[in-house]
Amino acid sequence: MRLRFAPSPTGYLHVGGARTALFNWLLARRSGGAFLLRIEDTDRNRSRPEHVDAILNGLSWLGIGWDEEPVFQADGLNRHRRDALRLLKAGRAYRDFTTQAEFAKARDAAVKAGTGTVARLSRQLAARVPPDESRRRAEAGEPFAVRFLVPDGTTVWHDLVHGPTRFENAQIDDFVILRSDGTPTYNLAVVSDDAAMAITHVVRGDDHISNTPKQILLYEALGETVPAFGHLPMILGPDGKRLSKRHGAQAVGAYEDEGILPEAMANFLALLGWSPGSDEELLTREEMVARFSLERVLKKGAVFDREKLWWMNGQYIARMDPGERAAALRDRLARDGIDAGEVALSPEAFQSMASALAPRSRTLTEMAAMSRPYVGPVRDYDPKAARKAWYRDRQATVATLSAVRDALAATPWDADALEAALRTLAAERGIGAGKVFQPLRVALTGLAASPGIFDVLLILGHERSLRRVERAVEHIEAGD
Repeated sequence: MRLRFAPSPTGYLHVGGARTALFNWLLARRSGGAFLLRIEDTDRNRSRPEHVDAILNGLSWLGIGWDEEPVFQADGLNRHRRDALRLLKAGRAYRDFTTQAEFAKARDAAVKAGTGTVARLSRQLAARVPPDESRRRAEAGEPFAVRFLVPDGTTVWHDLVHGPTRFENAQIDDFVILRSDGTPTYNLAVVSDDAAMAITHVVRGDDHISNTPKQILLYEALGETVPAFGHLPMILGPDGKRLSKRHGAQAVGAYEDEGILPEAMANFLALLGWSPGSDEELLTREEMVARFSLERVLKKGAVFDREKLWWMNGQYIARMDPGERAAALRDRLARDGIDAGEVALSPEAFQSMASALAPRSRTLTEMAAMSRPYVGPVRDYDPKAARKAWYRDRQATVATLSAVRDALAATPWDADALEAALRTLAAERGIGAGKVFQPLRVALTGLAASPGIFDVLLILGHERSLRRVERAVEHIEAGD
């Protein structure tokens, strides 16, 4: 098998394109075939180098590698023209000197007269110019488009997703394959390129299904082998309509910026319209390759659920190797402007912190935000947390935290000893352990929620913990 992903660099790599690329890549790896990349950059007015970079970077981030050098469609312009002229010479296409204004006028007249279908209107208008006159006008340099002469009959193929599919050729107008400025249209360029790249399977979104009969006709007219076609279901928003920006759809790079892991994103994309044959949802790359087949691709649209993506990403964060998770968090903090050299934790403590925060984190961005009290100073106390844990009885809170400070100073720094000391303190003061733990939590982190209080103490270490308790006491006494 030789498969390809052929994005247009008129925009960034979005979810739909990324899913298409992934399915092609999985199928190529499953079959031992090749996955190729073609950048369809013939729209010079809208194509941008930064979009090419974003597409390449997005695919690389997702772990989707290509097996040959990327092909740029604009480089095949001369071949596209040769193919169009070859069809013209063979009588499978014809010149059309009709202007857009002339065509619009004739179409409106046909509709008004109720003469039926206008599917062959282009052919009727072009036929008014005899062959000799057409040739003379072309040789004189008059601009003309080249239209494909759609044959009678029916175009049929076995779609790899939808099964037997047929189009009546009578419903297909003689479509332009070469514009009057000499540039190819989409369908000709795609067929010419896929034939040149020896593509055997074309797997793409089902918004392209109306192009398929035109492309099959072009393959046959050019004498090329027709590849197998498969059309993937659309990705839908929660309202059942095609996924768009109003549903929060973003470029792939935005999910990376949010702190989504590439492994989680690929897993999530794979399940958008494909069933692995079981209820399992968390799949390794190797498992996806081993199980993937187009027979398990659904025909109906797949709903993009952001909450599920975040849940899945949280599962991946929780299952990461501790060292790799710590490294990923350091990278995320660096993106946020916190240099690793400025982090006030030993490597061991930093890794422990990342492990403690993992069960609470759906994204690396969330983890980075929650790590702020540990990697740097506590600059502020959450007002709601402080009001609830401290200010209902300032005097009692000061007394409790002062006693906590003394107990911590005299306790060996391990989890069992710290827990025993603080629970003993609570019992001696005749209060529940929560009346000790929660004021201490706010003092150490500035927040109402954190990992277990003993994990927090071990992460911060002896000296930093004592200083933070002392600062909290001073803050409460000052009435700040």
